[in-house]
Amino acid sequence: MPNIVDRVAIVSVPVSDQDRAKAFFVDTLGFQLVADQPMGDGARWLQVAPGFGGVSLTLVTWFEEMPAGSLRGMVLATKDIDAAHAELKARGVDVSDIERAPWGRYATFEDPDGNGFVLQQSP
Repeated sequence: MPNIVDRVAIVSVPVSDQDRAKAFFVDTLGFQLVADQPMGDGARWLQVAPGFGGVSLTLVTWFEEMPAGSLRGMVLATKDIDAAHAELKARGVDVSDIERAPWGRYATFEDPDGNGFVLQQSP
C-alpha cells in the first residue's frame, strides 16, 4: 500500500493569548517565527518552528474542542539535555529535574497556558 502522508508538517498548540505564546516559544524556547498574519474573521495565523526545521507549530485560539492548555506530551528532542535544561532554567522556565528511562533522558515543562512538553535526549 502506498504512503498517503509524507510527514507531519504542522501541529496546533491551543493557547489563550497568541502574543504571550509567541513570546514564550520565540523568546524563551528559541523557536523561529515562520508566519504571523491575519486569516480573516479576526483570527490570526501564528506559526513557529525550531531552528533546525521539521514540524512547525501553530499557536491557535479558534478550536473549541482544544481549550488552551489541553495539549499533553509533545516531545521536543535535544542533543544535549543538560545544557538545554540549564538554559530553560536560566530563562525562567519551571522545568522538572532530568530523569532516566529506557528510551533516554527527559524533563518536563509547561508553556504559560499549561500545555505539557517533554524535553528528551535519546540514548
